[in-house]
Amino acid sequence: MQESSDTFSENREHPVSVQNGWLWLFIVLSTWVLSIGLIVTAASGRLPHPAPKVPVIASGIVLIIVNLVLSGGFFTLQPNEARVLILFGKYVGTVRESGFHWGNPFYSNDAQAQIAVATQGQHSSSRSPRHKVSLRARNLNGERLKVNDKNGNPIEIAAVVVWRVQDTAQAKFDVDDYQDYVRVQYESALRHLASGYAYDDENPDTITLRSSMDEVSQALALELQERLKKAGVVVEEARIAHLAYAPEIAQTMLRRQQAEAVIAARQKIVHGAVSMVELALKEMSEKGVIDLDEERKAAMVSNLMVVLCGESEVHPVINAGTLYN
Repeated sequence: MQESSDTFSENREHPVSVQNGWLWLFIVLSTWVLSIGLIVTAASGRLPHPAPKVPVIASGIVLIIVNLVLSGGFFTLQPNEARVLILFGKYVGTVRESGFHWGNPFYSNDAQAQIAVATQGQHSSSRSPRHKVSLRARNLNGERLKVNDKNGNPIEIAAVVVWRVQDTAQAKFDVDDYQDYVRVQYESALRHLASGYAYDDENPDTITLRSSMDEVSQALALELQERLKKAGVVVEEARIAHLAYAPEIAQTMLRRQQAEAVIAARQKIVHGAVSMVELALKEMSEKGVIDLDEERKAAMVSNLMVVLCGESEVHPVINAGTLYN
């Protein structure tokens, strides 16, 4: 258990200090001048007698080799960029400060270790030298997935996820390829989320994919964050970008929705018409405008309901006689 805990702690990002690149550039350039001067002086025979020529030339050559090694320690970092430092297979730390730096030239230069997190959802390569890690936000514009909702209806759904690398050590060491890991977990989370909600429901209080976009998007963000935390990735936002019935049932569901809309509209019209008829009869009775028996009331109610609920234009008929003729 202790060994597992130590491994777990090593795969957490921690800072490491590096040297000022400009200072070391001056040192390296000065050493280059010194080494070349020794070789030229010795080769031209300008050494003070009896200084041996061969050891001086050898010293210059050694200095040149040292300079070549030291020159491999220079690197630059742009804003929102970091570098993971690995020494002989062991994680040393992460540099996040932008600028011109110099570090141990024996830090790993494996081209397979680059972590690039570009913006705007471009599928940029994750392979680049010097273990540089971009910390900029990235958009994952996911592909449309065909899944079954809670009721078993086939639907198409897609989402846009904004994420960034937060822990460079976890992103480098805890998963094989963190970009592929993000894409696979996005698809898995979206499928799981879609199967837990119905596309639509008659009950307005029920959370559905279509009527509760904010709640569903929040649930997606929480599930993605839980899945991606082991890769050192933080999810900043997740939004449903596309939602529709699958093509094979789209027309059927459209007709169903239209029928439901017509029924709901009819119910509202009838309810309003009944209220208006009831109000008209009440007003006429209270003000004594006309006294109708039950049969004439029924006829009046029938006529008013036809007028108020009918779809076609109503043409009035003038009664030249009495109500009973």
